[in-house]
Amino acid sequence: MRKALKQGEFRVYYQPIISLETDRISEVEALVRWEHPQRGLLSPDEFIPLAEETGLILPLGQWVLEEACRQVSLWRERHPTAPPLVLSVNLSARQLEHPDLIADIAQTLRENTLKPDTLRLEITESVAIEDMESAAAMLQALRGLGVQLAIDDFGTGYSSLSYLKHLPVDAVKIDRSFVQGLGLDPEYTSIVRAVIAVAKSIGLNVTGEGIETTEQLTQLRALSCDLGQGYYFSKPMPIDSISTLLKAS
Repeated sequence: MRKALKQGEFRVYYQPIISLETDRISEVEALVRWEHPQRGLLSPDEFIPLAEETGLILPLGQWVLEEACRQVSLWRERHPTAPPLVLSVNLSARQLEHPDLIADIAQTLRENTLKPDTLRLEITESVAIEDMESAAAMLQALRGLGVQLAIDDFGTGYSSLSYLKHLPVDAVKIDRSFVQGLGLDPEYTSIVRAVIAVAKSIGLNVTGEGIETTEQLTQLRALSCDLGQGYYFSKPMPIDSISTLLKAS
């Protein structure tokens, strides 16, 4: 993996996130892939756990941030939209604990002439809740930069809506397991309805993850979900494919 970083074998793929009000691309999420010389294109599940364990997630995560910010800066220049395109990037537990995180993000934004609110940093629910006090302090520091913050995969960890009130975040992403139960399991529909209602009552933006069917999309629209993400719209794609999509949009 160290060799792969040095030799430039990693790639950033982008998955569009759609406004359910306008049907236009509102955000793109940056997702790393490893173009392994023998094994082909590897998904994050095949190498991110090892990167976390070895600490390589720090240089890898910083590279993804820099590469994605550079690319989104180009897209915003070539394909201006209103509101402007937002970039979502995942932060791991190791990154969140890194003392240079704030400075590194600030520098990356400056180098790419991006306004802080262009960037939405995502952390999973389990990372946020594991050490609530520390996580809240770091998230507050990140918010001081002006970046947006989101809780990812909500519902898979502690599943308590009360946590949303205690974390300085701007958005919540409902885990795909609940979205895929919409229209099939009344309990899942009730959970999604409750998450959206509570999130909106405290001013949070809501994204439904893992949308794969028209029924799921229809249900989310009926529940006033703000954004949608999933294979129904698009799989994560390389730069050229997303560029074509943005141009068409």
